[in-house]
Amino acid sequence: MIAHVGDRIVIEGTHLGDGRRVGVITDVAHPDGSPPYRVRWEDTGDTTLIFPGAEAHLQDPGHTGGSS
Repeated sequence: MIAHVGDRIVIEGTHLGDGRRVGVITDVAHPDGSPPYRVRWEDTGDTTLIFPGAEAHLQDPGHTGGSS
């Protein structure tokens, strides 16, 4: 995964009952855009460092979300 500051990242739940998490990438550790990423989560406002796995994907920065 290659990301940039301002990209939205979505982490899909992997277990029954897990919710989807959406956040905005606020820092990219490497110049080539590879992980890890610092992400500010929309649901809590917390900022964490993540190494995204297969359950993660990026959305356009201007995407407003919605139901799927």
